[in-house]
Amino acid sequence: MADFRTHVTVSTFCGVAYGAAAVQAFHHPPEVAVLAGTLTAVGGMLPDLDSDSGRPVREMSSLIAAVLPLLAMERLKQVFDSQEGVFAAIVILYALVRYVGTPLFKRISVHRGMYHSIPAMLIFGLIVYLEYKSPDRSIRLLLALGVMIGFLSHLILDEIWSVNFEGIRFKLKSSAGSAMKFFSPVIWPNVVCYLILGCLLYLAFLDFHHRRQPAPVDVWEFTPFRRR
Repeated sequence: MADFRTHVTVSTFCGVAYGAAAVQAFHHPPEVAVLAGTLTAVGGMLPDLDSDSGRPVREMSSLIAAVLPLLAMERLKQVFDSQEGVFAAIVILYALVRYVGTPLFKRISVHRGMYHSIPAMLIFGLIVYLEYKSPDRSIRLLLALGVMIGFLSHLILDEIWSVNFEGIRFKLKSSAGSAMKFFSPVIWPNVVCYLILGCLLYLAFLDFHHRRQPAPVDVWEFTPFRRR
């Protein structure tokens, strides 16, 4: 399979290209393009969280622990009335992800399991879409798609590295097909993965439906008895 440095290089290149496309093709502001490109680069490293080696897990767990609270910043501001409360929540979320979530994930996951799959890619895209609170849905979709593009680049590289080329002939390694997949041979990881995906899809549907609702009409604006 491709090593960590290769994944970082390719996902960073994808992030630069995606950020440029966000400005040139979709006419987003440069700061939005930088954020989209950064999340694309991060997305390409996410599947290495189930790696058996220490470096990818250590670096990615720290990065995710820092990024997730920042994406949820606007939602935290709605929950906490003070700036100190928001900062405290960020610190707590970082600690939970870094020192509780990561060790737990390592215990329940296996390398090249359902975490290396198309459903896992969709899960991360939906998490970013739901976490990032913005009145502009196009920005949320842009960021979610960026994470999924980066994640997909990782899966594609793993599949390319699963082929041994011997002149004009090629031979598939035992790892072939273990990245670009929809199901794993073990039933329970499939059940858990698709339950998470289904819940996130339902939350995304509720979010979309809620934003389509018309704003409540103030009946006092249409009567001669207006509030003073």
